[in-house]
Amino acid sequence: MPDLPTPQDAAEAALFSECWDAVLSYADLCTSGSTAANQLAREAFALGIREARAAEESTRHGAGRRASRLPRIPLLLTAVRTTAAAWEAVGQGHKLDPDLRLWLNSGKAARYTGPPLRRPIALRGLRDMQEPDAALLWLAEVEALPLRAVARRQGLDPAAAMEELNQVRGLFRDRCHRNHLDTPMDAECRSYVRLLDAVTRSPVAETPEDLSRHLATCVECAEAAACLRLHGGGLPAALAQGVIGWGGLAYLERRRRAAEVRMGAGRPVPDPDGEWGDPAANKARTLRNGLLVAAVLVSALALAVSLMPFGESDDSAQGGLPTDSTPVAGAGSPAGPSAGPGTSPSSTDTGTGTPSGSAKPSGGGTPSATTRTDPEPQGTSSSTERTAACEVVYDLVNQWPDGFQATVTVTTAEALDSWRVAWSFRDGQRVDQMWDAAVAQDGPRVTASAADYNKDVPAAGSLSFGFLASWQNKNTAPYAFSLNGEACTLS
Repeated sequence: MPDLPTPQDAAEAALFSECWDAVLSYADLCTSGSTAANQLAREAFALGIREARAAEESTRHGAGRRASRLPRIPLLLTAVRTTAAAWEAVGQGHKLDPDLRLWLNSGKAARYTGPPLRRPIALRGLRDMQEPDAALLWLAEVEALPLRAVARRQGLDPAAAMEELNQVRGLFRDRCHRNHLDTPMDAECRSYVRLLDAVTRSPVAETPEDLSRHLATCVECAEAAACLRLHGGGLPAALAQGVIGWGGLAYLERRRRAAEVRMGAGRPVPDPDGEWGDPAANKARTLRNGLLVAAVLVSALALAVSLMPFGESDDSAQGGLPTDSTPVAGAGSPAGPSAGPGTSPSSTDTGTGTPSGSAKPSGGGTPSATTRTDPEPQGTSSSTERTAACEVVYDLVNQWPDGFQATVTVTTAEALDSWRVAWSFRDGQRVDQMWDAAVAQDGPRVTASAADYNKDVPAAGSLSFGFLASWQNKNTAPYAFSLNGEACTLS
């Protein structure tokens, strides 16, 4: 196993530290354990740094046009994919994630290393940009770093960074449009090129029905549409999937979480002009404040119930709470009713959705004060279930015709040295990929087990993980959550 390259100077040492974090994060997605993840990351990092230095050396001593290459972080991430393919070829595939092995042996992987004109549009577009511009786009869109931090790193004026980023986005779009025109395509695809360019330029233009049907069946044109449409928040996913390939969306979610941790949840970057705040951190702060308010309201209601006279009339006796029940929180509280371990899970209709592309799950919605007899979860993006032991937030981050992305956050009352979260799907959904946890599925029942690096959770702390899954016909929210075998419910 090769050693990590030695930095040539202090600036490269700082760059190595940032890049190593990204490489290890993706390597962990690609492997089946922490030991294999570290080995894959080290080999890929050494390979990527050698390639980067060789490219820089040839540019310095060469003449003519600069050879197209990726910025440092996406270059190293492609080295992870290349190293994983080499492992598979020499019989070390058992160390890799099973889904990655299937992908490596399919035609999807060949697109990233095959003829240049057949490679994904985002990969070709990013390579055709000047490296500082491409690095600015990647750091801001995929690594999810605050724009002010990216500006400092790239030596830009923070006051003009947003304008610079918008110019770089436009430049990326132009490169992708040119590469789409250069792609070998049949007559049907060629007939939609000008219409696709026009539709994606306008944030209010509606996609014609015939073009929509075409994008649903043509991979190349759908990729081009994602890269050309700069509005709507889909650019980060288009970049991650187009450059990294397998695991691109999962990596994107991880980097957003990592950026939040580095900044500190609930502590947004100072933003006197309203441009640099961190919405994800604000969401986390709002969620914590909501939980505190819920706790106060539940305590106050419990005290009020304990002081209420019981048994004064038949009506009051029938309307009183059973002795083994917990008072239900009022309609203004974000907390739902508690349920004992033996209680069947029930769902609360939140009536609200979660914005697409959300970096962190949120507990939006107002619980109903009326107990439902039908246990089917309501709503599309979140539902709520609670116990005294744990609280679960299920967030549908994004959804497309045959798949979706979701995150699960569990708050536990007791400290944990390991954890196992389980739930059931109602409509035949299948989990395809999971990050920050190991997944097992038996029919509708899914179990997520702690990774080595996040198995310890303090009392009143939380754990979280995300996944990609497929669905058909219907995508109802899951139910019957449990933590280490003890029933939970959703916020």
